[in-house]
Parts: sequence; C-alpha cells; structure tokens
Amino acid sequence: MSGTSSASSPGRDHPGERAAADPIRLLAIRDTPLSLDEVFTAVGDAAAGGTALFVGTVRSHDSGADVEGLGYSAHPSAEAEMRRIAEKVIADFPVRALAAVHRVGDLRIGDLAVVVAVSCPHRGEAFEACRKMIDDLKHDVPIWKHQTFADGTEEWVGA
Repeated sequence: MSGTSSASSPGRDHPGERAAADPIRLLAIRDTPLSLDEVFTAVGDAAAGGTALFVGTVRSHDSGADVEGLGYSAHPSAEAEMRRIAEKVIADFPVRALAAVHRVGDLRIGDLAVVVAVSCPHRGEAFEACRKMIDDLKHDVPIWKHQTFADGTEEWVGA
C-alpha cells in the first residue's frame, strides 16, 4: 500500500489554490491622492500566500530632461477598460484578489500615479499577474500624461 493518497495530497483541487469567485476588489480612476494601505487591504485574502504590489510614482526626469510636474487625463471609458484588463488577468492566473487605482489631475514629483496589487496562492503567480495587470493597464487604458519640463517645454505621452 502506498504511503500517500490522492485525497490527502494538497493541490489545485483545494478552493484556496484557485481564483476566488469575485477577485476584483477595487478598480478606480481618481482625482485625489492614492493610498497604498487601501489597495493593499483590498487584496487581503486568507488563501493568498503571495501578494505583489506595484507603485508608480512621478519621477523628476524623463528621457534626460528634468520634469517639473505632470498631469494625467483619462477618457470616460478608462475604468471600463481597466475592468476588461482585470478580467483577463483573473482568467489567466489564480487571482484571489486584485485592485488597481490610477490618479488623474495635476501631480507633483513623488506623488503616487498608479497602484496595482494582486494576491494569489503563491508568490510567482502574484508577481506575474501583477506585472500583467500594470503592463496592460499602461498599454491599453486611455490615460494620457502631460509632462512639463524645467526648460519650459512640455509633451503629451500616450496621446
């Protein structure tokens, strides 16, 4: 007789190893400061062994030029597009919880521009799902950045 049985072997059959029934906990475009605590708390899940958090901040330079500040604007469909991307991520990974918020309006150097968090049963899945969410958000969601540089020039990015 074998020392192990399939009934006692942990694996993907356990509900905690699969995606949660409703893992999208928070999706928003906001004109107010973002909160790391809010996003991190939103993805808390007792079945998650790994949580990945990405924070995008306004940096002081871009392409060799000093940035004074920037403004983000979003198309009215931006939140719906974020939801489409989030649904794709949860279809591709065993996401227990997902949250993403992006700021619009005028921001200063150091301000939080975007926060994405994903919790999964294991760390590797959490890293991969979080990276997929932020990469697709930045690529596909109609949010545009208007940068103002120290030399008085400006540019639109993503428009």
